[in-house]
Amino acid sequence: MAGTAVSGRLAWRVARLAEIRQETPTARTLVFDIPGWPGHLAGQHVDVRLTAADGYTAQRSYSLAAPANGDRIELTVQRVADGEVSEHLTGPYAIGDPVEIRGPIGGWFVWRPADTAPVLLVAGGAGIVPLMAMIRARREAGSKALFRLVYSLRTPEELYYAAELRRPYAGLDITYVYTRELPEGQSGIPRRIDVPTLNTAAWPADFGATTYICGPTGFVETAADIMLALGHSPQSIRTERFGPSRD
Repeated sequence: MAGTAVSGRLAWRVARLAEIRQETPTARTLVFDIPGWPGHLAGQHVDVRLTAADGYTAQRSYSLAAPANGDRIELTVQRVADGEVSEHLTGPYAIGDPVEIRGPIGGWFVWRPADTAPVLLVAGGAGIVPLMAMIRARREAGSKALFRLVYSLRTPEELYYAAELRRPYAGLDITYVYTRELPEGQSGIPRRIDVPTLNTAAWPADFGATTYICGPTGFVETAADIMLALGHSPQSIRTERFGPSRD
């Protein structure tokens, strides 16, 4: 796939919205038809460009939410207050509407189905998107690589891909960490990801696992520091982060 992807990844292509799936009250998955798509790896992202009638353009980057599927791709977009691009994509943007997309982009924060090492995925909020692409790629490929997901989110209402994640999959273990509100009936108190959490949920340092961490900058730095403190090598930890400008 990589060879075909590189040849056309910098070209802008016109995609049209084919399907909408509401994930949470403020986030939706957008499925696009994009003729000539070169394919991509789980974990890569794309640039999205909107052009107004007066020629004004706005551009943002979004992670791909699913593995390659012919000329179809999926993005999950979180609405950000006053965001130029996200407010349009999660609001008036409708089936059949066009948008320009460039990609795929990125070659480090990726997972390949041929990889057999255990995998730890650590997601903060919308950081679940590229990690979900890896989970789906593993399932589609029938991979036996052992996966663990630690998913930090503020409230149960903000859980992306809820129905899909609640289905059991052999070789995938999930730990949820709620920072503001616990699910109804769950005992304990809300908390952030900390050393005890990752010490329990992560693979042992000598297990040869690869760790992928994605989320806001502060979350990623905290999680990566904990993994290093637990003895994992810097080379085994891959990070992807986003800040306030990602809208």
